Order: sequence, then structure tokens, then C-alpha cells
Amino acid sequence: QVDVVESGGGVVQAGGSLRLSCVASGRTFATWTMGWFRQAPGKEREFVASTRWNGRNIYSADYAESITGRFTISRNGAKNSVDLQMNDLKSEDTAVYSCALSSSAGSRNSNDYTFWGQGTQVTVSS
Repeated sequence: QVDVVESGGGVVQAGGSLRLSCVASGRTFATWTMGWFRQAPGKEREFVASTRWNGRNIYSADYAESITGRFTISRNGAKNSVDLQMNDLKSEDTAVYSCALSSSAGSRNSNDYTFWGQGTQVTVSS
């Protein structure tokens, strides 16, 4: 059984920071893409960031344009974990953030992600 568990959400003022963490268990995901998506009320789920294994024991990152320069994704392949450091948060970042895993390298399409966490709420107050 695969479990994906996120933590670290909360309420923060605009301009503040939060760090989200995600740990997957049940099998090894070292070569899988681990990513973050978010869904705001009344909006579709959107890609935020992901890390993919590039075959040389290095993970490369991909970011949505809306968060580039403010968010940083980091990965620990041995621990099946991925973190999302979010700085300079804006009210439009308010959403439920979900961690997900895909066997498709570097995909931004949520349909390519097989395993999902339950999500964690991030609320940015202005």
C-alpha cells in the first residue's frame, strides 16, 4: 500500500513564508517524478512544481511561471520525500496543495500522476 502524506500548511500573512513537506511510503520512488499541485476554491487544479530524476543521480526541478523565483522544490530520493519552500506568499497562492507522484518524467499534467496525498491548506491573508 502506498501512502502519501503532506504537512506544513497553515495561515500566513502576505509576504510571509511556509514550507510544505511530503513523504511517500510503501515502495521506492527514487526514479519517479514528485510534484506539487494546488487547487483554489472554484478553480481547476494547477501544476506548481515538480522534481524529476534525470538518470544521473540528480534531480532537476520544474516550476510554474506564476511561482518561479518565489518557491523552491527540493527532493530527498533516499527518503521518498519532497519539500516546497514558499516565500513572498501572495493572496492568490491560497489553495489546497497536494503532493503527487508520477512515473512520467517531468509531467505537468495531473492525469499522469498516480499517487496523491490528501492535501494541505495554505491560506495567505492580505
